[in-house]
Amino acid sequence: MSRKRVSLKDLANELGVSISTVSRALKDHYDISPELTKKVKDLAHAWNYRPNPIALGLLKQRTKIIGVIVPDIVTHFFSSIFSGIESGAKEQGYHVIISSSQESHAKTRESLQNLLDLRADGLIVCLAQDAEDYSDFDLIQNSEVPLVFFDRVCRTEEFSSVVIDNIEAARELTVHLFQNGYRSIAHIAGPENLNISRERIAGYQKGLSECGLSFKPEHLVRCDLSIEQSAIVTEKLMSQKDVPDAIFGINDTVIFSAMKVLRRMGLKVPQDVGLVGFSDEFHATVVEPNLTAIAHPTFEIGREAIGLLLDEINSRTPKPAKQVILKAKLMVRESSSRINL
Repeated sequence: MSRKRVSLKDLANELGVSISTVSRALKDHYDISPELTKKVKDLAHAWNYRPNPIALGLLKQRTKIIGVIVPDIVTHFFSSIFSGIESGAKEQGYHVIISSSQESHAKTRESLQNLLDLRADGLIVCLAQDAEDYSDFDLIQNSEVPLVFFDRVCRTEEFSSVVIDNIEAARELTVHLFQNGYRSIAHIAGPENLNISRERIAGYQKGLSECGLSFKPEHLVRCDLSIEQSAIVTEKLMSQKDVPDAIFGINDTVIFSAMKVLRRMGLKVPQDVGLVGFSDEFHATVVEPNLTAIAHPTFEIGREAIGLLLDEINSRTPKPAKQVILKAKLMVRESSSRINL
């Protein structure tokens, strides 16, 4: 045989029987003789025949395919969430296709269309950082394909989602810095259009108020989540007249970049400047000093997202959107422990 995928038709032609006979033999159907069943299975094994899930799914109006769109597939944060999704999907006999938007809303749109063309039974999506126009998701709503968002979400009145309590986590981080002797706490936020940026800013401001600290607008800076821009805004913070003695970043990557800038400026962490991150990437325990961060229950986020999606797929009637909010955990390490030095 050639290298093309072996089909039921190929097996049927070789054996001189109908496609339906081959199909029934592979399923041990009672009206196919044991001798013919053995011949079919032996040939299928020899030719490495594998059922085509898409073709089978189309016959049943189900492809058993779940599409997942993430901003990147490199970071531990997204790969761990994907592992949770894949684990839950596999238990229910679903296959998962993952696509990276590379932080581009245009690529998200392209992936959405591709997954719809593949007849995916459902979609799980995390928004790209430049996502401001959410009208593309009208296509999903009109197609009646279930969709669940996670982490970076939108249109929660219409679509289910899984997030952590960003406000409480950011508040806890800010209070932690205060309790460790820091009094001038800055925040590197992300793009204003993202829910995680708005919620973590709200938590940061709530924490400042709880500690009796004034919010200083100049101590709130934004970046596009890139290493390059994180470095630029860190330099901006540290060149102010009122220099912060602690920095809370929207994610760990931002703080890893800030740490590098501070080291280049001759400043010590946590003695001169305390640092805290968000998401608790693997590198948080590798950098020196180890980074204090909020740890997401990433695998659980994935499991919750696929659970919500499969509930919608298997429901006979449309279900109202459901928002799952999980609790994160503060992981205290060396980068914020000045009071103990």
